[in-house]
Amino acid sequence: MAELINLRRARKGKTRDAKAAKASANRTKHGVAKPVRELARARKEKDEKAVDAHRFDETK
Repeated sequence: MAELINLRRARKGKTRDAKAAKASANRTKHGVAKPVRELARARKEKDEKAVDAHRFDETK
């Protein structure tokens, strides 16, 4: 006997999978927005400067 499936659930799952695939392609195509990249880079540089400022230097 064949396995019973809920057609509504299968149809909705199929459209959900298609939307997820399209979203994945768009994320790859468009990437991260430039302001977000610049903000992340600025935060990283600020954190590195703060760590370097608190670094103990033993040169004598």
